[in-house]
Amino acid sequence: MKVAELSRDVEKERAVADRLKREADLSATEAKFRELQLKREVRASGVNSGRRSAAGMFKAVCSTDLLFLMDTTGSMLNHIKAAKDQVRSIMKDIKLAFLNEAEIRFAVVGYKDHGDTPNIQFLDFTSNVDRVHAFLNGLAATGGNDEPEDVLGGLRQALNASWKQQTRCIVHIADAPPHGHKLQNKPCKDDRYPNVGYCPHGITLEPMLKQMIGLSINYALLRINSSTDRMALAFHEAYSAASADCVLLSSNQFYSDASNYSYPGGGLSKGNVKGSLLFEETELGTTFSALRHLIVNMVTSSASRTAVRVSTARAKSTGKKLWSDLATTLGAIGEDHDEGDAEDTRLETVPPMWHLRDWFNETLMVEGFSPDVVRHDANTLNDMMAHDDNITMGITELTVHKRDHPFAQGALRVAFYARTAASANRYVVKSFKRGGKRLAHLAEDMRCQALCKAFALDFNALLGEEHSIDFIVTTCLKGKSGTDSGDECLSLEPFIEGTYVKYNNNCGFVNKDNPSDRFSQAAQAFSHFTFERSRGRFLVSDIQGVENIMTDPVIHTLDPERFKLADANLGKEGFKFFFATHTCNSICAKLGLKTNAAMIMSGKYQFRESWPSIYNNVCCSNKLCGKIMRLSSSKTSEKFSGYHWCDICWSQLRSSVAKLVCLDPGPHHEFEVSRFFYESQGRSTPRRCATHRGGEGEDITMADSRTRTRTRTRTEVVGENFWARLKSAKREKSVVSLRGR
Repeated sequence: MKVAELSRDVEKERAVADRLKREADLSATEAKFRELQLKREVRASGVNSGRRSAAGMFKAVCSTDLLFLMDTTGSMLNHIKAAKDQVRSIMKDIKLAFLNEAEIRFAVVGYKDHGDTPNIQFLDFTSNVDRVHAFLNGLAATGGNDEPEDVLGGLRQALNASWKQQTRCIVHIADAPPHGHKLQNKPCKDDRYPNVGYCPHGITLEPMLKQMIGLSINYALLRINSSTDRMALAFHEAYSAASADCVLLSSNQFYSDASNYSYPGGGLSKGNVKGSLLFEETELGTTFSALRHLIVNMVTSSASRTAVRVSTARAKSTGKKLWSDLATTLGAIGEDHDEGDAEDTRLETVPPMWHLRDWFNETLMVEGFSPDVVRHDANTLNDMMAHDDNITMGITELTVHKRDHPFAQGALRVAFYARTAASANRYVVKSFKRGGKRLAHLAEDMRCQALCKAFALDFNALLGEEHSIDFIVTTCLKGKSGTDSGDECLSLEPFIEGTYVKYNNNCGFVNKDNPSDRFSQAAQAFSHFTFERSRGRFLVSDIQGVENIMTDPVIHTLDPERFKLADANLGKEGFKFFFATHTCNSICAKLGLKTNAAMIMSGKYQFRESWPSIYNNVCCSNKLCGKIMRLSSSKTSEKFSGYHWCDICWSQLRSSVAKLVCLDPGPHHEFEVSRFFYESQGRSTPRRCATHRGGEGEDITMADSRTRTRTRTRTEVVGENFWARLKSAKREKSVVSLRGR
C-alpha cells in the first residue's frame, strides 16, 4: 500500500516538473503564436457583427402623447386658466428639449361630477396647439355637488384616447379625491357614492391602473392640496408593484406607509433610472408658475425611460428592424428585465474574507487579453481615437481564485469575489448567466474602458485632483486549453467598495439627486469633454461608479465601425440624447467647452481649437490595476526601470519576492523573482534565471521609453509578416496547464 502511494506521489511530482520545464521552454515565438490564436478568435467572432443602425431612435422615443386630466369643477377656475395660458409655452419647451425633432401630441380630458352636464369633456390627441388652446378656453369651471368628483370617469376617458407615440404621459391636476371611501384620506361625509363600484358608471380603479400600466403610460399627479393623498398612494402601490420608478411626496400623509411596503423592483425613488415607467407626485399648490416646468420635466424624464426600453428591445431584436416595428414590444421590456432574469441565481450574503486564501474555493487557469497600461504623452489620446489597433492589448495568463457562488447579479451577468495567485488585490469575476457574449465582445468592452481612461488622463491633467475621475481596468479571459477551467468567457475587474451611483446613462438620463455633488458635476462635464476633445467623434456616457472611480461606460461613436459590437453605442442618436438633457456646469466653463444642443440641431459645430500638453499623471503599471495617479506620487525603482506603481501594488513587488530553483540543465542554482511583478504584466512566473532566459524576447523588468511608448508597429499589433514568420517556425508546442498549481 505504501509503495503504491509513493509511486503516485512520484508521478505527481514528475508531472509538475514536466509542466514547469515546458513553461520554462516556452519561447517568445510560441507565446506570440498563442496571442495570435486569441486575436484571430476575436476577429473571427466579430467580423460579421455589424452595428445595428440607431437612426431615428431619438425622434421615435421622444415623440410624445401628453394628456391633461383635469378636474373642471368650480374650485379649478385658476388652474384651467393657467393651463390655457401656458399650453403654447409647454409645447414649445418640450419640442425644444427634444431638439425640435419629436412629434408632440396633446389631449385633454375635463371631468366634473355625476349629474353635471356635461360630466366629461374630451379632446383627442392632436399636434395642433391652437385647437388645444381653444378647447381649454371653452372649459367652464362649474359643478361639483359634494367633495369627491368623478375622477374615475375622467380616467376611463383618458385611457380610451388614441394613444400612439412610444412615450405616453398623463398629467393629472386635481384638488379633490374620487368617490368611494377607500380612495379618501378619511370618509367624506357628503359622499353620495361612498361604496367603491357603486357610482352610476360602476367602474373601479384597480382594472384601470392595470390598463394604464399595460399601455405604458407614465403618470404625474400635480398635488394642489392633501385631499388626494390616499388616491396618490393607490397609484403608487400599483406602479411600484409593476417595478416603476415612483416618487411620492414626503409631505403626503401616507408617505411612511409607502416607505414600509416592499415591491419587486419598485418603491420610492433613489434617483436611479431604468426602462420602467414613472409615477410621480409633484407639489403644484395654488400657484401656477411651476406648472410649465413640472410638465416639461415629467415628459423628458418619461422619454428617458422609453429610450432605455427601446434600447433593450433593439439589443434583443435581430436584423435591421425599424424603430416603428419595435413599438409593440416596448410595454413589457425594461433595463433590468432580460431573458437572463429567468434564471434564479442564488446569491451569497456573507461578507468577503479577503485575507483568507482558502475562502476562495474555486481555482481557474485562464488566459486572454488585458489592455496595455496607457502611457500619457502628446500622441496617446489622438492615436487611440484614430484607430482601434492603437488601443493595444497583450496576452495575459492568470491563476484566479474565486468564490463558487456569486454575491451580486444584473440582468445578464453574475459577479464573484476573486483574488489572483500572486496578489492581495481585490477583484471581481463576472460571467454571463447563459449564452452570453463572446471573447470579441469582452475585448471590445476592454478597449472601450481603455479609451475612457485615456480621456480621463487628459481631463485630470487639465483640472487637477479635485475633479479627477478614473475608470477601472477590465481584463477579458477564458479557460486555458488543456485545463478543466472550461472555455467560458469571463471578465476580471478591480473590486470597488462603496455605494454605486449612476451619474448619467446613454439615453439622456442625468442624476439630479444632488446636482452640486462634485463627482456628479465631474461626470457630466467629462461626458461633454469627450465630445469636444474628439471634435464630435466620441461621447462617453453611462457613467457610473463609486465617487470618482467609474465602471461600465458606453461610448457613442460617429464612425459606425468603431465599437460596433456594443448595442448601447447609439452613434449620432446618442449625441442627441446627451445634449438634449445636458446643462453645462462650472467645470464645462473652466474647460472652455463650446458645443451645445443648438449645434446638434443645426449640424454646425464650433470646438475648442487647442488643448495644452500637460503630462503630470501616470497609470499604475500593474495591468490589472491601472490606477491613475499623479506622477509625483507614483513609486519607481531602478530594478523595474520605467514602471510606475500605486501604493498598494508597490508594497507587493517586494513582499512577493521568492527564491526559485532554475530548471535549466547545469549546476544547481537559485534566483530571485517577484511573482507579483510577472503577474502584473500578464506573464507566468519564470522558471529559469535571467542568464538562461537571455535571448528569448525582451527583459520585461526593464521598460524604457522606447519599449513602453505605444506605436502602431509594436508587437501587439500582429500583421501578416509575423504570420509568415510563424509558419516557418520549426515546431509548435501546446502548453498544458494543471489546475490548482
